[in-house]
Amino acid sequence: MKIYYFSSISYKNLRKITGIVKKPEEKIFEEWFKYPYKIEHEEIEFLKKLIKDEKMYLQFYNEELLKARFIIPLLNKVDFRTDNFRDWYEYEIKSIVNGYILSGKPDFMVASGKIEPEQPYFFIQEFKRSITTSKHPLFQLIAEMSVATVINKTNKMCGAYNIGKWWTFVILKKLSEDKYQYYESESFDCLKIEDLKNIYKNLQAVKHKYCQEFSY
Repeated sequence: MKIYYFSSISYKNLRKITGIVKKPEEKIFEEWFKYPYKIEHEEIEFLKKLIKDEKMYLQFYNEELLKARFIIPLLNKVDFRTDNFRDWYEYEIKSIVNGYILSGKPDFMVASGKIEPEQPYFFIQEFKRSITTSKHPLFQLIAEMSVATVINKTNKMCGAYNIGKWWTFVILKKLSEDKYQYYESESFDCLKIEDLKNIYKNLQAVKHKYCQEFSY
């Protein structure tokens, strides 16, 4: 059985495996993005300081520094650790999708489990400053989410990808055994406070609504 790895999968191979097609955004993100999370003053001050400290340098960071200085502090502030799920960095997941093995280590996922991840609920891919035409984080993200639909026996999965200062949220839907479709949100500039507040609230919605629904 042929194996494809998240880190190197191409759109051509992804489409062969999943029949993936992109659909217009329409209003599919409305429920997610309008989750009524009340952002506190202390949280806003944290986000403002994050921008102030990193705005001049973020575009020059390599992958690890971008992750250490901006991404992880933001995710730690959301704090995905609960009794039912937690955050995981670069832990392997794999499954058979339509006769092919898809495998790899997502940059970040929220999943159940105490010592090792079990059921994955949400992904973020990938901590990079820029992209090349042959390697886009969206393709890796979709591959990871399609594996999660098999593991969880569900037809929907959510995630996001990050390219430098830009964050984009993604919803994947499984229509049938061999066909998936996905939706991309507008992109958010994490160096603008209103956009960063929206990113933060969208991540809190994942924690308080989306992951909770999966874990019960």
